[in-house]
Amino acid sequence: MARASRASVRPGEAVDFGLTPSEEELDMSRRRLLRGLGLAGVAAAAGSLGLVSYRDDVQAAAVGPTSGEEHQWCRVVDLRACKGERKCVAACQERHGLSPEQTWMRTLSWQDEDGEHFMPVMCQMCQDPPCLRVCPVSATFKTDQGVVLVDQDQCIGSRACMAACPYEARYFNWSEPKPAHRMPAPSPNTPEFPGNKVGTVGKCVLCADRIPYSSQLPSCVEACPRGAHYIGDLVTDVAVNGKSTVRLSTFLREGNAVRFKEELGTNPRCYYIPGYGQPVGGPLVGVL
Repeated sequence: MARASRASVRPGEAVDFGLTPSEEELDMSRRRLLRGLGLAGVAAAAGSLGLVSYRDDVQAAAVGPTSGEEHQWCRVVDLRACKGERKCVAACQERHGLSPEQTWMRTLSWQDEDGEHFMPVMCQMCQDPPCLRVCPVSATFKTDQGVVLVDQDQCIGSRACMAACPYEARYFNWSEPKPAHRMPAPSPNTPEFPGNKVGTVGKCVLCADRIPYSSQLPSCVEACPRGAHYIGDLVTDVAVNGKSTVRLSTFLREGNAVRFKEELGTNPRCYYIPGYGQPVGGPLVGVL
């Protein structure tokens, strides 16, 4: 049967688009994720993607069950696409008003016999975060949708969380921040979009003020010209980078995805696809 054109469908008309069951489920999951992100205009993934439940053992990086929330956010970094341009870092600094010497994301680089490798490192959104346990005033917390945030109105700058983070992904606010681009303005200081007050600790927030309320993706995802950064939803099992849509569990399994320092038991929700066999985090020496 020939597939019908979506553009030719009249309201209320039932049309068979000729999708296979797998294609149909991916299309529905993609639309549920994009509705959650407010991104109805993002293009669908081309072709048929395999249907694998995110609860299945995908060998490379097992994804645990969710809490019953509508969304459970994660991120994926495809290191095969990363060329160390650091536009993700610059976009994060610009959006959050960070000074040049302060970043919520850094890009590791090293060379071996296979060439030069790059790896962006940011808050790994751990589901068992050591930073949360050591905060003396409970300023660090985890949302029901799996995003780890800091309430800077509560933070007293003890820096215990910085010492506890095995990813070195927290930064002390030594100086006044630059004016951030807040929409609408003026906007209050919130954990989802912190004002970076002097004497407090800041970190990547996954642009939580944008998900699922905005038509925009996190700034690092939007800024990467090669589409290396994805934001994913474990509930719908879909990830997007603004250029393509993938079945999350299949993408992780087929890409042999791993998690950084997962042996520490932090249960991070950031997945890396190495692609070239390089060690995640780099060798023991020679990493910048």
